[in-house]
Amino acid sequence: MPVLSVIVPFHNVEKYIGPCLDSITAQTLDDLEVICVDDGSGDEGAAAVEARMAQDPRIKLLSQDNHGVGHARNVGVRHATGTYLAFVDGDDTVPRDAFKRMVSSLETTGSDLACGNVMRLYRNLLIPSWAHRQAFAKPAKRTHITRHPLLVRDRMLWNKVYRRSFWDRLGLSFPERMYEDQPVAMAAHVGAESVDVLARVVYHWRQRDEQNASITQRRLAPANLRDRLLSVTQTAELLARCAPGLKTDFDRDTLDIDMTVAVEAMAAMGEDAEPDLVDLAARYLDGVSREAWLSIPFEHRLMVHLLHRRRLGELSRVYAEARQGRLLPKVGSSGWLRKRWYGRHPAMPGHLSEVSEELGLQARLVSLDWHDGVLHGAGRVAVGRFDVGDLRRARVRTWLRERGTGDTVVLSENDSFPTWEDVEQEDGVRAPEHAFPFRFAFDPEVMSRGQLARHGQWDLHVRVKGGGLRLECRVAGPRWLPPLIPAPRRTSGVWLVPVRSAKGAWGIRVRTAQAVIGDCRVDGGDLLLSGRLTDLGDGEPVLRLRRKSDGEEMYFPVELDGQKFSACVPLAGIDECVGHESWWEVMIDQGRPLRPIVRSRQRTITTVDERRFLIDRSEDGCLLLAER
Repeated sequence: MPVLSVIVPFHNVEKYIGPCLDSITAQTLDDLEVICVDDGSGDEGAAAVEARMAQDPRIKLLSQDNHGVGHARNVGVRHATGTYLAFVDGDDTVPRDAFKRMVSSLETTGSDLACGNVMRLYRNLLIPSWAHRQAFAKPAKRTHITRHPLLVRDRMLWNKVYRRSFWDRLGLSFPERMYEDQPVAMAAHVGAESVDVLARVVYHWRQRDEQNASITQRRLAPANLRDRLLSVTQTAELLARCAPGLKTDFDRDTLDIDMTVAVEAMAAMGEDAEPDLVDLAARYLDGVSREAWLSIPFEHRLMVHLLHRRRLGELSRVYAEARQGRLLPKVGSSGWLRKRWYGRHPAMPGHLSEVSEELGLQARLVSLDWHDGVLHGAGRVAVGRFDVGDLRRARVRTWLRERGTGDTVVLSENDSFPTWEDVEQEDGVRAPEHAFPFRFAFDPEVMSRGQLARHGQWDLHVRVKGGGLRLECRVAGPRWLPPLIPAPRRTSGVWLVPVRSAKGAWGIRVRTAQAVIGDCRVDGGDLLLSGRLTDLGDGEPVLRLRRKSDGEEMYFPVELDGQKFSACVPLAGIDECVGHESWWEVMIDQGRPLRPIVRSRQRTITTVDERRFLIDRSEDGCLLLAER
């Protein structure tokens, strides 16, 4: 009898089933059996399994008509003979020591199940799974979901090893529908006497390229939504009955994730939505507490409320307004000693209107440039996505704050009155914004010699104070939208470099430079660079591009003419974008990396071979190449 039975259901994943099985058979825990269940595949997936069966007797293949992954897993469990159970989807992979770590933990502690962290696998890039990051930040032995409530997000089946006797004792089995793993995973967490939590990554969850390839990628289809809502309702009823202290935590996540999908799908269907789908959503929402309702943003809360009340025509209209950026409810306050803030919309009942914990600033620049040695800027600061007309006037202050020391340089403080303006969004659509305008000026002469000598990073902040409201934030905005980043200025032997972070936050970097790029432009699909090195060094220089997400590097030749240099980067030859965006830092490598500052103010967005590139400046002033 093997120590571990690994059950692998698969359906039309011939491209992935081979790597999946290879990752399992290469495990450091080799006393295992692999039970593959072909759920009526129409491709050559079964042939890939058979080829590996011929090489490894631990692999078994069972076949059935297409009854769904739940049925396939139940079939696999019936054929499993191991002391422990694990499940792997046929398009995912498992790190080499994952099963050994989880089984060893269970052998040591006697817990009923062990679970671990997860990475999303996109092509060849591993990205932390947001759903698992917090729950698995620290290891914990012999804990329980009631003592570690973040595990309420751990609703997947496959990052775990279960003790088989525990599985049978609880009588666990899978519903024969999509999203079948959530109620089983939660029942196991609640029913376990103790659980081992591993911070190490034990599973690689693939994000597939093919359109509509996976269940989660087909989320808006009515059949998909029905199964999602059935699983949500079943899990909510389980928690209400067996672990009521976890119900609010579960509802917060469900309102944020599952109800976002339900709102989008129902808004598209409108009055034509199937009554049983609406009933399922309303049935779940009937049991949601006010505390959970108030945990989601007002805009989303309003739309979920309309779904709950079955006002589908109104939901469609409000959803369209929100997508266009035109749903801007007024915000007002009440109370004297303890002022509370409320959003106002005719469809929202008073007990669900509070937004006190939600209010926050969104600030952006509309212009920034040097004039006579002084950096002048103008911007707008909004209070979230609300109409702030009832505030009438506020005091707006801007300042720079140095990281590490906390030193500040005040730039401006003035009264401001909110105004309406249509603002360009990243998708090119213009949407209304109700915000307080502000202006500031930064004169480098106000910085002391000590502040300049620290070569620090100074972040741009803004504060709004008025009508009992006091909020502050960093000034930011989408990287792909104006204004241009001004050129750096040299003063007192250092460079003052206006910069933006990857998320668009503005600031000033004080630094020296061993290399300066004076000209940076795109010509015929090539990125052309030229500039000057202050120290030639000993080695032959090359241009090095380093992708920030995973450290992938590319190299291009550099031509020298004395201290002058030039380089050419064919943009079509850059490695393909990984995920939504890829960011490449551009350095000169001469035995040691030199991070050249970019003196050019030109900021280029160009398309080469249907690929969209942004040539910009990074947070420390050096060249940054982005693809979206």
